[in-house]
Amino acid sequence: MATGIVSTLRYWLVGHPKIAEFSWIQGQTLGASPLFLTSTVFLYLSLTLILSRLPLPTINPNLFQPIKVIHSTFLLLLSAVMVVGCVVSAAASHSAIDGIFCYPPGTRPAGPAFFWAYVFYLSKLVEFGDTLLIILGEAAGKQRRRLSFLHVFHHCMAVFMCYNALRTAQSLFPAVMAVNASVHVVMYGYYALCAVGLRPAWKRLVTDCQIAQFKISFLGVVAVIYFHFSGEGCSGTWSWCFNILFNSALLVLFIDFRRKNYGDGDYYVNKKE
Repeated sequence: MATGIVSTLRYWLVGHPKIAEFSWIQGQTLGASPLFLTSTVFLYLSLTLILSRLPLPTINPNLFQPIKVIHSTFLLLLSAVMVVGCVVSAAASHSAIDGIFCYPPGTRPAGPAFFWAYVFYLSKLVEFGDTLLIILGEAAGKQRRRLSFLHVFHHCMAVFMCYNALRTAQSLFPAVMAVNASVHVVMYGYYALCAVGLRPAWKRLVTDCQIAQFKISFLGVVAVIYFHFSGEGCSGTWSWCFNILFNSALLVLFIDFRRKNYGDGDYYVNKKE
């Protein structure tokens, strides 16, 4: 039975023709162009600025809550599928540990691992909905959390990071993607529970998991650097320079956020948003 389950997962997450034959083609694949990237981010920033400045009519909480439940649950399930997809595709694609950390120069962004990287990229566009829910939540009188620079910066730059990683067939990206999607399982699980009226006592865990993933990514960079200089080089190393700056900035911002919201008190703090 276990063998049958593994075979089924392997087919639907790796072996299906749409996945096995996937290829990121610059300018042809949906979302694979600088114009799409910049236009989408510009539209996101423009709408965020406009909606956060204009007085919105009061929204019926009975309408807002189901939208929040659907959004959080969808991203929770999608994140869980991406974690499994990344792990299964990595296990099927690489026979040596250096293959996980370092793609050879000239690697094309094609195959199962990059299919899930593409799904991950598109999921970052869906996550723009987080911002809309914060704004609508205030209008519905159900949201105490307000927009912050950290929130908007994080969402914008994550899209650029994913696009760049796909375009350059960035080494280690599938592993980083699996870690990030795992963190999002925790985060959207928390949001989904809050949306149905529950408020778990482990809110701080969400922030701590986000901080931990940035620290883990720096360890991955060390591995990429080792394989890059000890062999023929690794694909997408320049995009890792961007990632290092991005992750460093996020690490500082998240640590500051945790200090302001939780201080050095009890780990399991359930502060109101």
